[in-house]
Amino acid sequence: MRFRLLILFLVLWTSSAEHQTSQEESINAHPTLEHSFLWVDYSVLGVMLLVSCLIGTFYAFCTKKQETSQDFLLGGSSMGTLPMAMSLGASFITAIELLGNPAEMYSQGTQFWMTCVSFILVIPITSQLYLPVYMKLRLTSSYEYFNLRFHRHCRLLASGLYMLQMILYTSVAVYAPALALSHVTGLHRYIAVSLVYVVCIFYASQGGMKAVIMTDTFQAIVLLLSLFVIVALGMINAGGISSVWKDSWDTDRIEFFVMDPSPTIRHSFWSVVVGGTFYWATMFCSNQASVQKYMSVKSIGQVRKALWVSALSLIVIYTINFLTGMVLFSVYKTCDPLKASQISGMDQLLPLYVMNFMGKYPGIPGLFVAGIFAASLGTVASALNSLAALTCEDILNGLFHIQVPPSKGAAYARWISIFFGVLSFAFVFIVERLGSVLQVALSFNGMVGGITLGMFTLGMFIPWSNAKGTIAGALTALVLVLWICLGAQVAVLNGEIETTTKFTSIESCFGLNNTSAMDSMPTESSEMVSSFYRISYLWYSAIGCIVTVIIGTLVSFLTGPQDPADLDYDLLSPPIRYLLNRSPKKHITGITNFALELEDEKITGDTTKSPK
Repeated sequence: MRFRLLILFLVLWTSSAEHQTSQEESINAHPTLEHSFLWVDYSVLGVMLLVSCLIGTFYAFCTKKQETSQDFLLGGSSMGTLPMAMSLGASFITAIELLGNPAEMYSQGTQFWMTCVSFILVIPITSQLYLPVYMKLRLTSSYEYFNLRFHRHCRLLASGLYMLQMILYTSVAVYAPALALSHVTGLHRYIAVSLVYVVCIFYASQGGMKAVIMTDTFQAIVLLLSLFVIVALGMINAGGISSVWKDSWDTDRIEFFVMDPSPTIRHSFWSVVVGGTFYWATMFCSNQASVQKYMSVKSIGQVRKALWVSALSLIVIYTINFLTGMVLFSVYKTCDPLKASQISGMDQLLPLYVMNFMGKYPGIPGLFVAGIFAASLGTVASALNSLAALTCEDILNGLFHIQVPPSKGAAYARWISIFFGVLSFAFVFIVERLGSVLQVALSFNGMVGGITLGMFTLGMFIPWSNAKGTIAGALTALVLVLWICLGAQVAVLNGEIETTTKFTSIESCFGLNNTSAMDSMPTESSEMVSSFYRISYLWYSAIGCIVTVIIGTLVSFLTGPQDPADLDYDLLSPPIRYLLNRSPKKHITGITNFALELEDEKITGDTTKSPK
């Protein structure tokens, strides 16, 4: 443990020692860059990383020894409601979103903020329709559900897709922000990526779920503090919220109800709210990392409270992000850094602003970068823990029928977590060479989530669905959504699809002769491009889920539907159980009344459930 901490200090010391060179390189690369990282900033970042390591050390060596895989992966179902809620919210916020949402407001307006409505809609859906099944079964791997409801092939398909999704997505979620930060802060991207993985692999592999949840809670506090400080100072420097609001209002950036029903509109009310509800349902209702955290507490009532707390925290974070975007426009309204070639991508806009306007406050850039690192750490830690759970339950046990001795379960899970951390780190160097295919990797997250949600929906809501239908629906949806996504990316690369942006200007940029640049008029897409390729990315999850359910249901009826009488009703959603219980067929016994189940706030479940 001391050796690992020594390595961490050496890396930070090396970063600080190279600060002067990095600062000169950054300023030479960006003539308008006025500040760079100071030793105070490195110290703030170092403290955040050190505390994260110490939390992992505490739960690994100073608390009750974790022996079984359930202890390591589920925290012994002994976590508190608030820490679990904070961890849940932190795992949903990636560094990509922290940099991308303000830039979205800057270039596109406030329509995307309406995704906050999706948070409110998705919580009752999760709490009343999907959560009771998970809490009743108490499964370490949520995909074990498919083995109980359908067939182990369904379980392996879902597990394989999730593993591919998370390994690729975590690499992108760490590398993309590190690349953006390196362009304007002078913090080398390889150092940033290495720090995230070294720290994350250490505390996630040593402390298990308890360390992940408690570290996420600490990192969520750091994240919120950095966001509040940046937006507060930004508002003051920009002349107050009234001035900032007026600048956005005058350029038509304030819009919440773009009611055009066309699915090709990138951000409309329908794509953001309806499509966004499907996307966030994949995160809350069917994501292994989320379900695993639900299992870390004892009662369903705790989870329901935690869901509302996490949703409210997400609304706060998104609101701050968009206020920050409004500040960015007020500052750069007469000199767009992207058009002035001061930055090469919109994800560099916020770091550029922080370094130029907050760099005069010692420690603030360090706090900002610590917040970005915190978001990356939360994403990776949750992924590593969930991948370890899937490997133990679905691969070792489900595929190879290897029974891990209970006394060695935690050791197996620990080494598996380390393996996936190293594998994800190695993928960073592959992701680095993907270039424009990065967007495909990000879109793949929503695609797989929608398909998995559709598979769970088939199992819990369509009692006649069978394994053949579920696999057919999932594969059909995967091919369709991949075709749409890849086709869209090719069209973008060929210049056949362009994104419309709001008003920007370069009239006050020093050394530029252009008086203004205005992109507020829609850009016509080529008529040769299929309408499928112009579908908003926010509909990918909805398409994946709906196609999986429709095709799965049709194929199930064509190949011989499942007889509901042969099902264990604990595998069905409460409303479906209630409806079947009221049906004329009364020969099914042992069914709990739906009304009584809704009143039960202390469902503990039974891990030995199996179909009748």
